[in-house]
Amino acid sequence: MATVAVIGDGQLARMMQTSAIELGQSIRLLAGAQDSSAAQVCADVLIGDYTDLADLRRAVDGADAVTFDHEHVPNEHLQTLIDAGVNVQPQPAALVHAQDKLTMRTKLAEIGAPVPDFAAIESVADAETFFERVDGKVCLKARRGGYDGHGVWFPDTIEELRETVTELLDKGVPLMAERKLAFDRELSAMVARTPSGEVKAWPVVESVQRGGICVEAISPAPGLTPQLAGQAQELAGTIAAELGVTGVLAVELFEVDGRVFVNELAMRPHNTGHWTQDGCVTSQFEQHLRAVLDYPLGSTEAMQPVTVMANTLGADTEAEMPVAERVQHVMRRFPHVKIHLYGKSYRAGRKLGHVNVTGRDVAATRREAQLAAHFLTDAVWADGYLAHETK
Repeated sequence: MATVAVIGDGQLARMMQTSAIELGQSIRLLAGAQDSSAAQVCADVLIGDYTDLADLRRAVDGADAVTFDHEHVPNEHLQTLIDAGVNVQPQPAALVHAQDKLTMRTKLAEIGAPVPDFAAIESVADAETFFERVDGKVCLKARRGGYDGHGVWFPDTIEELRETVTELLDKGVPLMAERKLAFDRELSAMVARTPSGEVKAWPVVESVQRGGICVEAISPAPGLTPQLAGQAQELAGTIAAELGVTGVLAVELFEVDGRVFVNELAMRPHNTGHWTQDGCVTSQFEQHLRAVLDYPLGSTEAMQPVTVMANTLGADTEAEMPVAERVQHVMRRFPHVKIHLYGKSYRAGRKLGHVNVTGRDVAATRREAQLAAHFLTDAVWADGYLAHETK
């Protein structure tokens, strides 16, 4: 079977390995440490630095395709690999749009995709001009490196904006700003695309955020009209084609008064697609491997009317009950809940795993997912259920 080299050692690479096993493969992993999330479960692991060209060359030697669980590999290194005949998917010409938010916004505007009003911020004067243009509704972003709520600021006054911009520019942080939208909710439209151009879309999901971190994904997005769902899927497919994306693409969207605006792009499997592991014929992880190898894509049909993914995040303080015991209590109460853990040590706010629950009723399925995720985090049933105390 073909060999896929994956650069990056987080939970996304870990879950790619699960799919690789079922396809008769073991991904070759370039990891930063032997005890990292993905390195714990992969058979073919090289320890190295993804910013070091020599380490990248070692990792990709003989691979049929090279892909990523993050977008931070230097593009000049990737181009060097491509020039040497390495099959890199997605390619740096596409990845740059996930690496630099201003580049992404500019390209999306050029192809006619709906984006909030935006501007490059290279001086305090730029920030002041934009503040006036959008009537003070400013979302300030670091162009590179931000994730899970990091690298985003919402100054309430022009004085606060001046201070924030001055401080960040003095630190060498490249900035952009966009109009802060009063959105109704966040959506995620995910597609996969092969190098030969085949595209398949999953159902559009609602993404629930807390503190800038996705805590829940509901598929399909409740109450989303077929027309808007179709528009979101078509938009994601258009972006994938226009930007030359291969593999999985997540297009994070704001829904505003029956319209959608693009928020962010991720060119890899994504948190809002974890539900596909247990709620869809083909998971995002299997589909990503198929896509980067230019294999035929799998069905994206949902297997149940509703699937809910809920993240388990490290609590403010670590629960005394061992994780293995918490898992058993969740299994006992909810035998149908699927638990996915990442092999990571505890840290407050850290993504440690997720649960997937399928069902027929949105409210009931969400409740079970939330209860299970909360217990895995805090070792307490949020609804007061006490049966585990007598077991």
